[in-house]
Amino acid sequence: MAQQEPESNNLTYKGVNEDVMGIITRSGLGYYLLTGAFALAAIGLFIMPWAYQIYLGQGVTGLNAPVFWGIYLVNFVFWVGIAHAGTLISAMLFITQTPWRRAIARGAETMTLFALVLVTLFIFIHMGRPWNFYWTFPYPNQRQLWTSFVSPITFDVFAIGTYTTSSIVFLYFGLIPDIAALSHTATGWRKALYETLSWGWRGTDAQWSVQAKACMFFSAFIMPLVVSVHSVVSWDFALSVVPGFSKTVFAPYFVTGALLSGFAGVLLMLSIMREVYPVMKKYVTNYHYDRIGVFVLVLSLTWSYLTLMEVATGLYANTSLEMEHLKFKLATPPYLQLFALMIFCNTVMPLVFIVRKVRPSRFGRFVVPVFVLTGMWLERYLIIPNSLSRKFLPWMWHDYAPTWVEASIAVGTLCGFIAMFMMFIKVFPIISLFEVKEDVGIPMRNGKRH
Repeated sequence: MAQQEPESNNLTYKGVNEDVMGIITRSGLGYYLLTGAFALAAIGLFIMPWAYQIYLGQGVTGLNAPVFWGIYLVNFVFWVGIAHAGTLISAMLFITQTPWRRAIARGAETMTLFALVLVTLFIFIHMGRPWNFYWTFPYPNQRQLWTSFVSPITFDVFAIGTYTTSSIVFLYFGLIPDIAALSHTATGWRKALYETLSWGWRGTDAQWSVQAKACMFFSAFIMPLVVSVHSVVSWDFALSVVPGFSKTVFAPYFVTGALLSGFAGVLLMLSIMREVYPVMKKYVTNYHYDRIGVFVLVLSLTWSYLTLMEVATGLYANTSLEMEHLKFKLATPPYLQLFALMIFCNTVMPLVFIVRKVRPSRFGRFVVPVFVLTGMWLERYLIIPNSLSRKFLPWMWHDYAPTWVEASIAVGTLCGFIAMFMMFIKVFPIISLFEVKEDVGIPMRNGKRH
């Protein structure tokens, strides 16, 4: 018998407002201490090592000829994937009018916002001299340097910039009705902030019409943009002649990987939120885990097929360069073990979602997404520095190993992401009020509408 979507008959408009406002305002000392700990960890593990790197130069990293792209670019591609999937999930389910998106859309969009912040930071980190960023701008100058508009790296700037702007506007348009509703019960600085950001929202028919059309427009705009942006990221590698990079399958491969890591990130985020705020169990139900689990399973199978195609195209090419790269990637420790771990995380572990009872279980909610996110990070690592290590001439082969600076910055960005997310949910609603209320229906009291 097919599983039916749960109804929200036990919810009321007032109850939804109180639940969401409770998430924002009801926090103990432990929550603020934990947020502060993540913020301090971000400063200590991210800001200070970056300042150390700027002071002494890129020599403190493991980057050296021929590996000039290391885990900084690995993390850049990883966070781009997380960012793309978050808003795409919301936009895709919005266009298809999927009801169960209403409770998870805001969280996915918030993940996109802060992932894009980290994406931007990794661009500056990899530059070495971030104060010279203006050199990349196409303007007349005495150096006679001009931006190459045929480079996919230039495509990245425009694509990611457009996507960032669209995602922020999409998130903000969805927030306007919610913060206007919360401004009636909020006090102090929150009330002033909500009234300012709501731009005089009164909930008139004309305002709702404009808001609905704007959300539909940006949803339709973002969906193809997401596919094109991550395809452009893949072209940074696929348009080169480096063995292991020049694969025509990279565009769908990267897009599928982004969606897989994004759904896994949303799954883990929702599970943690439900543990911290039990009231969210009324909104994020087992039905949500069942649907997300199906998506993760399908994306895992698609990713596995494309991974096979990546290896098969290298074998089909049968050149000395490609064969040497594949031998280094698939049969040389420690990359042999890392490749096996990647396959286990991304192909074997998600197969447990074939069993419906596993999808809403604690194992499916916490363990599986952690493994998938780990596997997707390994996938980028095995593509980027691994391929550069065996590039062309044997006399310049060099095994890449990240230093403590790179590892610290990578961990620090994760702490920064968590800290920003924890601060956001204390200011803005993490559940879309007006969309969840669409499931409530017309409130009834003593058999009469009110």
